[in-house]
Amino acid sequence: MQDILQRLAQIQNLKALDELRVEVMGKKGILTEQFILLKSLEGDEKRTLATKINAYKEQFEHALNTKREQILKQEMSENLIQQSIDASLFTALHKKSKGHPVHQTMDRIIDFFVNMDFSISTGPLVEDDFHNFEALNIPQFHPARDMQDTFYFKDSMLLRTHTSPVQVRTMAASKLPIRMIAPGSVFRRDYDVTHSPMFHQLEGLVVDEKNRISFANLKYILEDFLHYMFGDVRIRFRSSFFPFTEPSAEVDISCVFCHASGCRVCSHTGWLEVLGCGIVNQKVFDAVGYKDVSGYAFGLGIERFAMLLHQVNDLRSFFETDLRVLEQF
Repeated sequence: MQDILQRLAQIQNLKALDELRVEVMGKKGILTEQFILLKSLEGDEKRTLATKINAYKEQFEHALNTKREQILKQEMSENLIQQSIDASLFTALHKKSKGHPVHQTMDRIIDFFVNMDFSISTGPLVEDDFHNFEALNIPQFHPARDMQDTFYFKDSMLLRTHTSPVQVRTMAASKLPIRMIAPGSVFRRDYDVTHSPMFHQLEGLVVDEKNRISFANLKYILEDFLHYMFGDVRIRFRSSFFPFTEPSAEVDISCVFCHASGCRVCSHTGWLEVLGCGIVNQKVFDAVGYKDVSGYAFGLGIERFAMLLHQVNDLRSFFETDLRVLEQF
């Protein structure tokens, strides 16, 4: 036994230590053979040998565990030396982050509308069909449903495809006048350079008594907002269609990359689409039980604005944690 303990003391790595453990305590090990020998003995002779074997086993296991801890500590010390970090690499020249570019953009947009006396409303990410579609004049089999590539659950539940359900819930729970924005995450089955399965929207809603809200009100606040975000750009409203607004419009700004001279980003048109808007459809008011009211709504993609503000040409760059991109912010 002393020879084995001397060999154990000379071992310097875990592999050799495990080989010795098998040699002593394995199925064909030295101690195992001694335990098998006990079967052929009786009386005092058996008890004496059993006591001696158990003492050897306990002594060996203690020495084995002690040696294993020593080797592990030694390996850890060597690894720390090899993988040490030079603290001098981190200097005061590294700027602190002001947040993710998408959140920076969202905060900037929210600041504008809060200063214009809009309240902030939130809603659940998992919605029912009524709030996400039906109440917004998008009945079953409506073509607009196909455009949104929805993630569905059981029992008509789904991941919301826009933040418009928050507008429906706010109208159902509030009294006039309503002046709110709904920022948040939305989900659609889409993924390419300009689309992501999860992205962020901000939608706005203003509702008051009938004839107190007009398209001119909507046009004024959106023009003011876009100049706040992009500076001295030209703005145009194009007639469009959305089930939940009538009349509806899409809003463009002159290209911030080429200054409206025409480039690849704006498809050589000089214009970039940035948001949609319109006068709230009466069918939406009917769904929440509103009578004799008028209102306008608008919606925009936060990532779209972030891409334009920071001149990022691939939406996926915001979510892939590439430090070469994120360190710029």
